[in-house]
Amino acid sequence: MTAPHDETDKDPAGGEVLDVVVVGGGQAGLAMAWHLAQRGLRFVVLEAAPELGQTWRTRWDSLKLFTPAQYDALPGMAFPAPVDTYPTKDPVADYLQAYAAAFDLPVRLNARVTELRGVDDDFEVRTADATYQARQVVVATGPFQVPFLPPPARGLDPSVTQVHSADYRNPQALPDGPVLVVGGGNSGFQIAEELAATRTVELSIATTYPMLPQRRAGRDLFWWLTRLGLMRVTVNSRVGRRASRRDFVIGTNRRRLERAGVRFRPRLVDAEGRTVRFADHNLLEDVGVVVWATGYRSDHAWIHIPGVVREGHVVHRRGVTEVPGLYFLGLSWQHTRGSALLGFVNDDAAYLANQISSPTR
Repeated sequence: MTAPHDETDKDPAGGEVLDVVVVGGGQAGLAMAWHLAQRGLRFVVLEAAPELGQTWRTRWDSLKLFTPAQYDALPGMAFPAPVDTYPTKDPVADYLQAYAAAFDLPVRLNARVTELRGVDDDFEVRTADATYQARQVVVATGPFQVPFLPPPARGLDPSVTQVHSADYRNPQALPDGPVLVVGGGNSGFQIAEELAATRTVELSIATTYPMLPQRRAGRDLFWWLTRLGLMRVTVNSRVGRRASRRDFVIGTNRRRLERAGVRFRPRLVDAEGRTVRFADHNLLEDVGVVVWATGYRSDHAWIHIPGVVREGHVVHRRGVTEVPGLYFLGLSWQHTRGSALLGFVNDDAAYLANQISSPTR
């Protein structure tokens, strides 16, 4: 087995045009790489971070997947944990590293892509130190790219500690005292519950999501979703269109957090100094710490190919764009609910591999 290479290593194509460049070495990029390797294609995976799995390793300490281990495998390699256990972040990062090594995947680390352009019938992919030529490109940078802070964050006084959930680690890393958590998704609920064990917590929610138990009748939620065919519901179906417009909070609920002492607040609409105002016009004064669990935004500014991104959204059909040879993988609801999940991204990767193996260009 060999470890991923630094970008300064020799171009695996020897300077020739590659069949495929994969941008991003997370779960989507590695699943894609496995399929490309199985087909004997010449390709490289460009990963911006200095190590595989860094996005996972830098999440908060207590983070657990809400998919049990049997639903966390990439193609060709089971996740190394007992059935019905819920991996934490570091074992997931370790798994991604072991996966790339086990299949000797050509990953280049410290290789953040700064430009993607079309050149004649091929593509040119630039990083800070190298340029790659490829007949086809798969963008597998995932849905979690740039942490989003809503406008009220700018109104808070500099003395207020502000942390996005991407940078939150544990309660001990925050200053003492009450905390305002903003965001009613899985991250907001999990962080608020953890903080409530040691301090006063207010949780501001703009959107109320459906809440699903982790287990029912002795089975994990994803056993039921898979058995009932709901993980195969496509985004273009009536059920899929409705489901794709909102997320689910899994494994906890409002009542549980209220029992833990969390006080719920409506949407935060404004902030000035150390005071915030909510949608019901009530104020919270002397705010000292805010954790923004307000999600992420995509960043495709480096893609210099017209028509691929419109109004901030990738234009595609199951990851296939209108530009011949350009594909996306790992987007939320790219095809199904599982498109951005560790153990389900393989379905879309296999589909794109078939498109790549039989190009129409």
